[in-house]
Amino acid sequence: MPKQIPLLLLLMLMAATVLSACSPAGQSAANTTASAHNNELIYATAKDINDMNPHLYAGSMPAQGIVYESLVENTSEGIKPLLASSWDISKDGKVYTFHLREDVKFHDGEPFNAEAVKQNIDAVQHNKEKHAWIKLSTKITDCKVIDEYTVQLTLSEPYYPTLSELSMTRPYVFLSPKDFKNGETMNGVSGYHGTGPYVLTAHEPEQSATFEANTSYWNGTPAIRKITAKVLPAGETTFLALQKGEVNFAFTDDRGADSMDVEAMKQLEASGDYRIVRSESMNTKMIVVNSSRSGSPVSGKAVREALWHAVDRKTISRDIMGGTETAANTLFSSNVNYADIPLTQRSYDLTKAGTLLESAGWKMDPASGIRSKNGTPLTMTLYYDSNSSSQKIQAELIQSAAATVGMQLKLTGEESASIANRRATGEYDLLFNQTWGLAYDPQSTIAGFTSGSAYLHTTQGIPQAKELYSKIDQVMTSLDEAKRKSLYADILNIVHDEAVFIPVTNGNITVVAPSNLQNISFKQTQYELPFESMSFQ
Repeated sequence: MPKQIPLLLLLMLMAATVLSACSPAGQSAANTTASAHNNELIYATAKDINDMNPHLYAGSMPAQGIVYESLVENTSEGIKPLLASSWDISKDGKVYTFHLREDVKFHDGEPFNAEAVKQNIDAVQHNKEKHAWIKLSTKITDCKVIDEYTVQLTLSEPYYPTLSELSMTRPYVFLSPKDFKNGETMNGVSGYHGTGPYVLTAHEPEQSATFEANTSYWNGTPAIRKITAKVLPAGETTFLALQKGEVNFAFTDDRGADSMDVEAMKQLEASGDYRIVRSESMNTKMIVVNSSRSGSPVSGKAVREALWHAVDRKTISRDIMGGTETAANTLFSSNVNYADIPLTQRSYDLTKAGTLLESAGWKMDPASGIRSKNGTPLTMTLYYDSNSSSQKIQAELIQSAAATVGMQLKLTGEESASIANRRATGEYDLLFNQTWGLAYDPQSTIAGFTSGSAYLHTTQGIPQAKELYSKIDQVMTSLDEAKRKSLYADILNIVHDEAVFIPVTNGNITVVAPSNLQNISFKQTQYELPFESMSFQ
């Protein structure tokens, strides 16, 4: 494969979806302006909002983020008040006392108070095995009502990411107790009434969902009065829907799948009807390697390192991502807390890749062009999100480069939910994934190193696994800032040296919005947008 991928190739690959998934005729492009006057945003999403139960994980995070709220909010300036107006932390770091806002109601009119907080947190904890990837769920021992607007959370030991994990999109957010089933949420809920700026008012599964502004919202009624999430295939179908005015907003979804390619977005921007807004680097797109997969070549460090050297990040950044994402050389970008440390760089170097494989005993078969060792061919499967055109093209580029040094990559595209299941069960060699993002990292991604639903299969096959897990336990409970920095440096050095997370690019949120939409901004999380702060000019 040539080093540069022509833009025509990108457009041809995206156009392949047109014949099988053309969007139906809808409103004219002129109606995009009409929607603006009606204070409505209609955004394209590649998947349905699904079950909006905020204490489970099937729902769309962008949708949940406008319906439900947490006690605190993670911002670029640090943790700020949200449903809690203030809080106190005991000297031993084990007791958090939250003082709640007194002017908040759920969408169904129920009062938001300490009792509602306790009922929600207790409901989450009653299903804590489901939330084991969030270490806070293993630390909470009690949630106690002090008075109507004061609630106290007690932990088994100090846990410094407590406030950060309480600020997440789920599960520590609040649903009206009237929506609980038999006092619980683990077996489903009867409604989706949160305290957030928007109310879910209609849902046609696999078609659309409608959210209307909460006119009783404690922080003021949002200027955008209606938001519709319209399910459309990513790529050319979404592009055509924007051109026709069937939708007027698109953004990177919560699985990291791109809604359309770079050239399509540029064409929309050139029309003058839309503008493109991008956040700062939010995450790292990466290839996750299953170090514990018995019998697979990926269980060997030399193979993992060779594959790292076979990833041409500069070409991916420049030609596939159109310069919208930067080449990544480490698991976290330097703007992530505790991650600005020196790590050995592994550049794109096929000669180095071949040398590593040869030294490790992987011998080339001239007839097939595939290396083998002790009768095992150097063949691996790489899974990518079938809704992401860029992941497919990246996979093909890496496949071509790897083949030149005797590594055979088989490519398989699957739905994001299927890939997430593979990550949890360990049924994979290699798969695309991304770090949690600024609001969550490094603690959330690193906590996932020990979680069966996240990256346990990725890390447990390395020789230093026991040491790694011990350091993770220590860093999460340490109250000493200097010690935390040292422990994080050790943790990041271990996984970097073992090459189990192969970085590709630093990703961001890309928004395609009407040119007259103002106040577009971003949260620290890559999974939500502050629609409530936006307005039409």
